Amino acid sequence: MPARRGRRRGSPAELPVALVTGAGSGIGRATALRLAADGLAVAAADIDRDAAEQTAQEAVQRGGRASGFPVDVTVEESVRELAHAVREQLEVPWAVVNCAGWDETGPFLDTERSFWERVLAINLLGVVAVTHAFLEAMTEAGTGGRIVNVASDAGRVGSSGEAVYSGAKGGVITFTKSVAREAARAGITANAVCPGPTDTPLFRSLPERLQEALQRAIPMRRLGEPEDVAHAIAFFASGQAAYVTGQVLSVSGGLTMAG
Repeated sequence: MPARRGRRRGSPAELPVALVTGAGSGIGRATALRLAADGLAVAAADIDRDAAEQTAQEAVQRGGRASGFPVDVTVEESVRELAHAVREQLEVPWAVVNCAGWDETGPFLDTERSFWERVLAINLLGVVAVTHAFLEAMTEAGTGGRIVNVASDAGRVGSSGEAVYSGAKGGVITFTKSVAREAARAGITANAVCPGPTDTPLFRSLPERLQEALQRAIPMRRLGEPEDVAHAIAFFASGQAAYVTGQVLSVSGGLTMAG
């Protein structure tokens, strides 16, 4: 739970707001529920408006505060509309968590430009667009804040069958570090969480043999759960991480151990 307003620079309001993209399922949904449980007012955003509202309703049923919002992170106007709606209905977010993502696996030479552009638009440019839409208002609010971007271990070490996705997520990592440098004086931190194989709808879309092979390769011999990643995100989004910025945390059960 973040510190309260008025105690020091970098502290949020009495009811701080957290925006979570990709909140309709998987890691985004688990993160929205976790942050609501931690006492933040959650703006659950997703391209599937019904799914976003379902996540918000579940958070409310659990005693949290949340609202659902539609957004297509690949469309600049949609992102601007989201920023306006969140500020009007809630307030300037204390935390912005970019969870929206998409991929399809396959050999790089079997892909074409339309696929590359979609992967980059969702996984990299979507993060850039959402961060740009909220960061100025967060800076002007003068209370600091948190930016947490969900990258991937594929962006740290590469991944066969995910060449463009790996490149996009590597871009998220270095973008996060650059924003961390620029936003530090405003008391705003920026960090990246890198999931390994995690039991999400995206993972379950992989061929079954690949799912089994990935699971066998994990030293802990199990897939990550969305909640495992949400716990790491919640730390970076909290007041406890006030002096942690520009960092990359792998949540992979030991699958990758690169420094």
